Amino acid sequence: MIEVNELTKRYGRRTAVDRLSFTVNPGVVTGFLGPNGAGKSTTLRVILGLDAPDGGGTTVGGVPFASHPRGLRHAGALLDAQQVHGGRTAHAHLAALARSNGLPARRVADVLAEVGLAEAAGRRIGGFSLGMKQRLGVATALLGDPPVLLFDEPFNGMDPEGVLWLRRLFRRLAAEGRTVFLSSHLMSEMESTADELVVIGRGRLVAAEPLRVFAARAARLSVVVGTSRAAELAGLLAAAGAEAVPEGGERLVVTGLSAERIGALALEHRFPLCELTTRTASLEEAFMELTADRVEYPADRQASAGAAR
Repeated sequence: MIEVNELTKRYGRRTAVDRLSFTVNPGVVTGFLGPNGAGKSTTLRVILGLDAPDGGGTTVGGVPFASHPRGLRHAGALLDAQQVHGGRTAHAHLAALARSNGLPARRVADVLAEVGLAEAAGRRIGGFSLGMKQRLGVATALLGDPPVLLFDEPFNGMDPEGVLWLRRLFRRLAAEGRTVFLSSHLMSEMESTADELVVIGRGRLVAAEPLRVFAARAARLSVVVGTSRAAELAGLLAAAGAEAVPEGGERLVVTGLSAERIGALALEHRFPLCELTTRTASLEEAFMELTADRVEYPADRQASAGAAR
């Protein structure tokens, strides 16, 4: 378990993390979301003892991470896959970490095989692609077989096969009862991988709840309606206070009325329906809506729209 309690971290006059509190539980994949500059990387660094807090604190398994002299047995992390010695081989890099953490040498071969780098064990890391470096970073996190794992943007540089492998790996690790904390800006991957979410903005907590609950909080819920008389039904729904936007020849996307009310109106006026489906907001839509006032450097939307035209 990871616990963050009233965590505050400042850099000069800038407050990167502001009295932040949340818990990451074992047995599920917890996603960590926030706009650029929200304080995600700072929070991860403080959890791992790489930066000292200015207020509050964090624990991993009930104690501060820095209190464990051989940390890889306690928690594994991938923060920046590029921060490795390019002149070393993958095997040498992991072997050095194994020795310094009192881990058996056999773990090096085990984790290289698990991440698909067994055949590249003798190659120098400087010649690795970003995706290969990400795999090596995952191997480093797994080296001590720890109960707690943290990953910062692990999907970067991964090809589709690598993305699918990572998704399955995170779910398997959580199913084994481990604590898996995952930061990513790729909403589609977070939506496919995470069970719980911790969302922050400008260093403060926005939400800590199941992903499905967070997505449902967005206001832009809509109903997809299929009918051979789409244009006529659109007029009827508009008169009832809804907005009906055509989507294809025989479909409407309707906001402002529930599926139940649309169905009742269609029945009353004898409109044949072939589809009536509530479409909940995507994770990306919910994230954009619920963090709109927490973006540190918002773009000028009107100017951007004008430029696009």
